[in-house]
Amino acid sequence: MQSSAQGESAQLEVRVQPRAKRNALEAVEGQALKAYVTAPPEGGKANDALVALLAKALGVAKGRVRIVRGHRGRKKLVRIEGLAEPEARRRLAESERSAWRR
Repeated sequence: MQSSAQGESAQLEVRVQPRAKRNALEAVEGQALKAYVTAPPEGGKANDALVALLAKALGVAKGRVRIVRGHRGRKKLVRIEGLAEPEARRRLAESERSAWRR
C-alpha cells in the first residue's frame, strides 16, 4: 500500500475487485491496498461501495473519503481528508485484525 500525507489528508492507492463475494480490505505489503466490493462496476456503484467500505474501516464520514483518480478503472487513488497517513495506516491495520476475529 502506498500512501502519502498532504497536510491533514492521506492518499491511498487502491485496487478494487467489483462483484466480489464479500466486502473486504486487504493490505498487501509494498503494493496498493486491495478492496473487494460486492457491487457491480456499473453506474458508480462499485465506487460508492469502496468509499463506504474505506469510511467504515477508517472510522470517518463517507464525505471525507474521495476518489481522486481512477473513477472508471480498478486502480484508484483515494484521498481521506482530516486523517494523516500514519493514522490511516494504523486504523486500516486495526480494521484488518478485527476482521480476522469475526
